[in-house]
Amino acid sequence: MELTSMSIQLQPISTNGNEERVTAGNGDSVVCDIPDAAAEAETDLFLPVQTNGCNRGAVPNNHAAEHQCAPEVLNNTQESFVFRVKRELNEVVYESENAKCKITVWMIIALIISLIVVVIIISMAVCSAIHKDPDEDFDPSLFKVPVYFSGSFQLPNLVFTDELLTISSNKSQALAAGFQEKLADLYRSSPALGRYFSKAEINSFRNGSVMADYQLEFLMPEEGQDQLRNFTLSREMVYNVFRQFLYDQEPNESEPMYIDPVSLKMSVRHQ
Repeated sequence: MELTSMSIQLQPISTNGNEERVTAGNGDSVVCDIPDAAAEAETDLFLPVQTNGCNRGAVPNNHAAEHQCAPEVLNNTQESFVFRVKRELNEVVYESENAKCKITVWMIIALIISLIVVVIIISMAVCSAIHKDPDEDFDPSLFKVPVYFSGSFQLPNLVFTDELLTISSNKSQALAAGFQEKLADLYRSSPALGRYFSKAEINSFRNGSVMADYQLEFLMPEEGQDQLRNFTLSREMVYNVFRQFLYDQEPNESEPMYIDPVSLKMSVRHQ
């Protein structure tokens, strides 16, 4: 039996005002074009409906995915929280019979905080009074062995006069007293050398840009002399403390007691 080829042609069909044309021939596949609006409507039928977290209302799927609560709702929530805290703090814990004395929660909290601060301050004061630095606990009467250092330094802001040649003159005595006090304050304030320092002396003033000759005396105990001479009371230690002090001073051209740091000289004096 012989089959005769046939061709089938579908006529245009009008649906909802939109025209669709479907044609098919022998062995051809059928192609259908669906308008975009219809496709979107059909897709929406299968998508879940989202719910607004604020008022539990349904939100269409084609709207934004995230929704924020109204500012009024947030403000009301914050105000209610603040109001609740204020109310709890102002709650009366104790009230006298004549209602003249009231104790609220916030008063008790403030009292507790004040007591804690007072206890901390008292504890710190007691600890500082009880605690003793072992390095500060020493007997000065045991320091009997002297160690001497001598040297000189230059006073660039001081004009030399004949009166400075005599160390017993009033000008020399006043100037020497000022430098002796300056050196004493320097070494007494030193954490390492303060306990051993005994005195400082200015022996003379020399011509040139006024050179001052000085002498330092330290006292150490009889025990541990070798260790003190090699480390704490060594020439390097005493010299570096003096030199650092001179470099820390402010240069002042009008200050007669200014010492030139570069001019400092020091050596160990053997008795």
